Amino acid sequence: MNVTVDIVGEDSHEVTVGDGATYADLVEAVDRSPQEVSVLVDGSPVPEDQPVAVDHVQLLRLIKGG
Repeated sequence: MNVTVDIVGEDSHEVTVGDGATYADLVEAVDRSPQEVSVLVDGSPVPEDQPVAVDHVQLLRLIKGG
């Protein structure tokens, strides 16, 4: 399954995941930490341990350093 991962305010990535992949797998695939982002599906947060069920997600960065 191909999933578009949009990092809000940054960039987009196309990620290919297999059966049973979780939202945490998507976070890892775009080199982000689960403590650093929330996964949003249709604007609502989803648990990272849930299986991927859509082809488009957004990652909202909770921490941005400077």
